[in-house]
Amino acid sequence: MLGRLMLIGMWVAVAGVLALGFDSWLDRQQNPNRELQTVVASDGAREVSLERNRNGHYIAEGTINGHTVKFMLDTGASDISIPEAVAKEIGLERGQPMQYRTANGMITAFTTQLDLVTLGGLEQQDIRGSINPYMDGDHILLGMSFLGDLDFRQSGGVLTLTQY
Repeated sequence: MLGRLMLIGMWVAVAGVLALGFDSWLDRQQNPNRELQTVVASDGAREVSLERNRNGHYIAEGTINGHTVKFMLDTGASDISIPEAVAKEIGLERGQPMQYRTANGMITAFTTQLDLVTLGGLEQQDIRGSINPYMDGDHILLGMSFLGDLDFRQSGGVLTLTQY
């Protein structure tokens, strides 16, 4: 009986290790940019390179006002668009309602001011954002209110962002 319990325990442990490994592999497939490296040039320019994920998106962790968040880069978004649940979680306040044209039509979102936004070694202060009550999930669209002040180029599935 003890031998059978040990055998069952071993298989449960093996299944647990495999599940954790598979979960980690899936997570890397979704976000291959876990540890962003920042290159600083002699002229002071900072450069961050992002690898495209298997779905063709550029996903990376960054911060808003010191809170770690998940960004999905979106050059079609005017502002940094934050799901309402995430905005509440990190303490952002709703401002004035604004109309935005999205892929799903017109929506009303709420302006907000972001004190500090970082992506790797790139950082900007006093950035315009919007709190979007229609967005699900925890990914924040990193739009042109942040990206517009950067140079970016894409080559071979890698997006390089440069801040001068």
